[in-house]
Amino acid sequence: MNILIVSVGKLKEKYLKLGIDEFTKRLTVYAKIELVEVPDEKAPEQLSELEMEQVKQKEGEKILAKISPDTYVIALAIDGKMKSSEELADSIDKLATYGKSKIAFVIGGSLGLSKEVLQRADEKLSFSKMTFPHQMMKLILLEQVYRAFRINRGEPYHK
Repeated sequence: MNILIVSVGKLKEKYLKLGIDEFTKRLTVYAKIELVEVPDEKAPEQLSELEMEQVKQKEGEKILAKISPDTYVIALAIDGKMKSSEELADSIDKLATYGKSKIAFVIGGSLGLSKEVLQRADEKLSFSKMTFPHQMMKLILLEQVYRAFRINRGEPYHK
């Protein structure tokens, strides 16, 4: 299985980088993992609705350029479907069973994802109705993907 995580923005916080590096290392036992960061668009604090859409569109173009046509895309979005860890594990297992060996998880920038990225997504996944910093979301996502592989292999993992 090939797991691609595409996120907007450069990771700066050392504590998050350490956690992301740890779960990336753990995941290499189960899958080929690739983390891709696309640059966020520079924008002033106060944006009009049109300017927000333009920023998301530019970021979306960079995201879509990193995803091959044969990849199953899961966009992280507040309005996506919430799943338990077991349900996520089951989804990943089913994708592998039905020949979807390339999965991309997409994490948008501070303004979210463009409609083009959301249209390209095969599913939308939500971790909470709360908003998290997108860099922290990468760590949470990696931990949950790691947990999913452990669940699917019947290996112990704390609950």
